[in-house]
Amino acid sequence: MSIDALAATDNSAATALTEAEIFDAHQGGKLSIASTVPLSNKRDLSIAYTPGVAEVSRAIHAKPELARKLTWAERLVVVVSDGTAVLGLGNIGASASLPVMEGKSALFKTFGDLDSIPLVLNTTDVDEIVETLVRLRPSFGAVNLEDISAPRCFELEDKLIEALDCPVMHDDQHGTAVVALAALTNAAKVTGRGLESLRVVVSGAGAAGIAVAEILLAAGITDVVLLDSRGVINSARGDLAADTGSKKADIAGRSNPRGVEGGPAEALDGADVFIGVSSSKLDEEHLKLMNQDAIVFALSNPDPEVLPEVAVKYAAVVATGRSDFPNQINNVLAFPGIFRGALDAGARRITPAMKLAAAYAIADLAAEDLSAHYIVPSPLDPRVAPAVTAAVAAAVVAE
Repeated sequence: MSIDALAATDNSAATALTEAEIFDAHQGGKLSIASTVPLSNKRDLSIAYTPGVAEVSRAIHAKPELARKLTWAERLVVVVSDGTAVLGLGNIGASASLPVMEGKSALFKTFGDLDSIPLVLNTTDVDEIVETLVRLRPSFGAVNLEDISAPRCFELEDKLIEALDCPVMHDDQHGTAVVALAALTNAAKVTGRGLESLRVVVSGAGAAGIAVAEILLAAGITDVVLLDSRGVINSARGDLAADTGSKKADIAGRSNPRGVEGGPAEALDGADVFIGVSSSKLDEEHLKLMNQDAIVFALSNPDPEVLPEVAVKYAAVVATGRSDFPNQINNVLAFPGIFRGALDAGARRITPAMKLAAAYAIADLAAEDLSAHYIVPSPLDPRVAPAVTAAVAAAVVAE
């Protein structure tokens, strides 16, 4: 599909949605299960179910590794949420989160050709969630954590990675980070900068913000400054010095090499890049403090930290998380291919090297038509998931 055709497809998203259209599309949910084998006569039933299925069960009992080929489990992603941080809606509970998780499962199938089911849990206890997924492990091949509040999401992901022998990823963290790095890689090229030379400010030190900072550091960018509701994060700040075991305290010790203190004005003075992943608004006066040809990624949804029409007065490249503005930084560019590549290669973990490989694969797809208004491919570009899948699988082999 050409870039022009994709742009025309994307523009349909700008048409106003109606309440009737939305609710009609969700009647009965957005997912269904379909058989992959015929069930039209007695022979079909004998093969797919009894007595034939007993032979398959006996074979798996004798050699458990056969379940990988003879069931869907190792190709099934469970989308897990406790409903505590759903979109911009906050803690709305498991049942209300289910339409979102159904949507995520539909994206896995459409873009990654992976079967996926939502699994929403009526508990916010990290250990209970871990125990539940450990008990269910024979039923799935990978875990996509979704819309789980910080800082619990960090603890949950860490514990699940240790407890399960399969890929686990919190997409709100790492999917966002992967696509942000892909976009920044190309934005640096558009503005004639080297990636490693950039001074980057990340607004938001929750799940997405810390993951963005982590991947930027892994990519070789050393000057990364984070902001939270109390201002610039640095290791000397009293509340962080007293909380040595937290993710925020850890990243404070590995970022902000110039020891910047203060608030947004001090952080953005002389900065090349602003990446917003919080609900905080960016003051236009602060944009004026950034370097020439600045890069602004205002990724909060549905309301960006600064509107593109304001940001373009000071920035050479502007991106948001919305489909009705240019340069949409959308997780769907990353997670279907990351999980597909991990499962194709038989990986037990999703590693930093796999995330970097995914980011660079996404960036490469936009290279031919690169411009200030096109730094990442469209989420509807059919090349994306196969390219990310191949890059991630290759990274697994290389490791």
